[in-house]
Amino acid sequence: MVEATSCGGVVIFRGKILVLYKNYKNRYEGWVLPKGTVEKGEAFQETALREVREETGVSASIVKYIGKSEYTFHIPQDMVSKEVHWYLMMADSYYSKPQREEFFVDSGYYKFHEAYHLLKFSNEKQILEKAYNEYLELKKENLWGVKKVY
Repeated sequence: MVEATSCGGVVIFRGKILVLYKNYKNRYEGWVLPKGTVEKGEAFQETALREVREETGVSASIVKYIGKSEYTFHIPQDMVSKEVHWYLMMADSYYSKPQREEFFVDSGYYKFHEAYHLLKFSNEKQILEKAYNEYLELKKENLWGVKKVY
């Protein structure tokens, strides 16, 4: 078994969530949250911010650590056990540009219920729910956009 670690973000701007649509060789891959592999010597927060920027073109800032999701999948030679660390992030605009090299063909900000139903993977839906509840709590306490809380 191969172990892999990734980091990603639930990016919010004005209450809407950033999601990406992946389409590989005209095969539906689904809507996902931005995430990617930790590079050697990189802190998890750095990975999350870099991956969001690379995959979506969005410069976001980390507000809070949300938690991790774990899953396994098969590759031809082996099985991969993956751990993904997630951060609640704030974007500074609605701008986004999907990374074509990674087969992302669309990206955009959606209302919570839209983003939730678009997402393909249940573990990402759970992270979205957790992150969005944190966002609502911070907004209620007038802390959203004021300071980092992680």
